Amino acid sequence: MEKPTKAVTRKWVAYEDLSDNLKRAAVASEDARFMLHAGFDTQAIKEAYQKNQSGQAIRGGSTISQQTAKNVFLWPQRSWVRKGFETWFTLLIEAFWGKKRILEVYLNIIEMGPRIYGAEAATTYYFNKPAVSLTKRQAALIVAVLPNPRRWSPNTPTNYINQKARRIVRYMPYSQIPN
Repeated sequence: MEKPTKAVTRKWVAYEDLSDNLKRAAVASEDARFMLHAGFDTQAIKEAYQKNQSGQAIRGGSTISQQTAKNVFLWPQRSWVRKGFETWFTLLIEAFWGKKRILEVYLNIIEMGPRIYGAEAATTYYFNKPAVSLTKRQAALIVAVLPNPRRWSPNTPTNYINQKARRIVRYMPYSQIPN
């Protein structure tokens, strides 16, 4: 992936000015039960635990709320101490922010490429358009790279990323997002 030559300027985008396609893609890919849980998806945590115990590739069970808490308030290194703080902050943001604000913050702060943070920076860099204008496919490609946005790029998707993006597009109509 070609790295930006300089740091990409973040531009905060209000929830209403973010593409519904991007909101739905994020929920479809990262947290299918986002609107149903209070910050923690116990079913996803159990599934991740079972898969990780079986020796398969490590899988996370973090929700959008947990990822937001981690990225806004905490440090990147994994530890039980950080996980404890993440749990506390997740409870607080669920109680005080609500789902709409959590999704808005998440889409504005998440790393979407090397030195590319937030939806507006990503859509400008990858597709030369504002975050409100993403097609379903473009939104799915951006979200498909989120597990490792420094390794993968929406501009040059691998077969794996293309397959994942197609799966995300299929699930987007079923993804509930806050109004």
